[in-house]
Amino acid sequence: MHALDAALRSGVAQLGLVLTEDQIAQLLGYLDLIQKWTKVYNLTAVRNPEEMLTHHLLDSLAVVAPLRRQVQARRAANGKIRLLDVGSGAGLPGAVIAICCPELVVHCVDTVAKKAAFIQQVALQLKLQNLRGIHARVESLTDQYQIISSRAFASLVDFTTWSGAALAEQGVWMAMKGKHPGEEIAALPSGVELFHVEPLVVPGLGAERCLVWMRGAMGH
Repeated sequence: MHALDAALRSGVAQLGLVLTEDQIAQLLGYLDLIQKWTKVYNLTAVRNPEEMLTHHLLDSLAVVAPLRRQVQARRAANGKIRLLDVGSGAGLPGAVIAICCPELVVHCVDTVAKKAAFIQQVALQLKLQNLRGIHARVESLTDQYQIISSRAFASLVDFTTWSGAALAEQGVWMAMKGKHPGEEIAALPSGVELFHVEPLVVPGLGAERCLVWMRGAMGH
């Protein structure tokens, strides 16, 4: 675990993040839970802990700084900002965001019951009161969220269409993608407006990553 601890701290520093000792411990605890559950429930195809750290944890941590900037720009006047992570699977990036941004309320929705149950277990064991797993289709949700995120979930069109009803007024979508998804962006419906694409550099991962920010057109 020491090697993982050092690699995590190094990655966090490279990403320019400042995390508490508790948050580092929670991230390592989360990695441990993924490993344990994956043996039984096949949560993720990546099984090697070092690879898991890079491909899952650091990949998800790369969105924290950009997300914090967006959160600063849209502090909810009526209390906490709520984030919905769609097709969250093992909680990537939702659980990582919940650990790093305790001021956000994070709900992770997945159509696979075991994955939603895993998120509930993570919340319980790591004492993350701001994290919740929901077993449902995103189209069926009636709650509203200021930020809706996804990581390698679906095309931008499907992601925004399926989750559109859950987007709060003036809310934004945050989609984690690999290469710049030019064709998907071109196919966005008229009700969705792209307002920012930012490249992400994931420590130890020699692959392209970017973050696509969208909002409802006409000030949805």
